[in-house]
Amino acid sequence: MMHMSTTAVFVEKLEAKGHRSIRALHPTTFELTKDSDISEKGDCIIGVKLDKGLKDLDDEFKKVLKKDSSLVIIVLQVDDLKDMVLARGSNRLILEDDKRIVVRRSRFIGPETLAIESNKASKNLNRDIIRRLQDPDTRLHVTIYVLDIKEILSI
Repeated sequence: MMHMSTTAVFVEKLEAKGHRSIRALHPTTFELTKDSDISEKGDCIIGVKLDKGLKDLDDEFKKVLKKDSSLVIIVLQVDDLKDMVLARGSNRLILEDDKRIVVRRSRFIGPETLAIESNKASKNLNRDIIRRLQDPDTRLHVTIYVLDIKEILSI
C-alpha cells in the first residue's frame, strides 16, 4: 500500500543582474546584493541589483528558515544553465538585512545570512554561469526552497 503525504515546501523567487566585476572566487560564501555597483574586492558577489533583501522575504518562509531542522535548496539559473546549492537554516538566523543575501559554508550568522553549512561557495559555482554573469545584461534567477526535515522524518 502506498502512503501519500505532503510536506510543506516554501519558495521565494529572486532576480539579480550580472556585473563586469563579478569574479566569484570566495572560498566560503556567495552573496547577492541590491547594490548596482561593486568592486573586484567583492569576490563573493554573484549578482547585483537584487530585487529583494532578506528583510523582504515572506514571513512564513522565514519562520521555516529559522528552524535548525530546515533544509535550504537554492537553484541559480542563467538562461539554460542551472546550478544547485544545498544548505541549512538555523534558529539563530536574524534575516534583517534589507539589501544583501549571503549563503555561507560556515556556521557564522550575521543579519545578511540566509543559510549556513552550504555545500558550495562562490568559487564552487558553475563557471559558465559565472562567465555569463560578467555581462551586466545577464539576468540571474534565484529560486530558494525551504522545508522542515522533521516533517519528512515524522511521515
